[in-house]
Amino acid sequence: MIAMRFGRVDVRPLGGGPGCLLMILLSILGSIALTVLVNLALD
Repeated sequence: MIAMRFGRVDVRPLGGGPGCLLMILLSILGSIALTVLVNLALD
């Protein structure tokens, strides 16, 4: 398993179906939030 370290926190990707769905959901929400922030910054 690939693990990322942020300071003292270990972040490991979730496995299986629920982990996959969660990562897709987080990706979609992140892209929406980033789009809104960019639009507010350019407005």
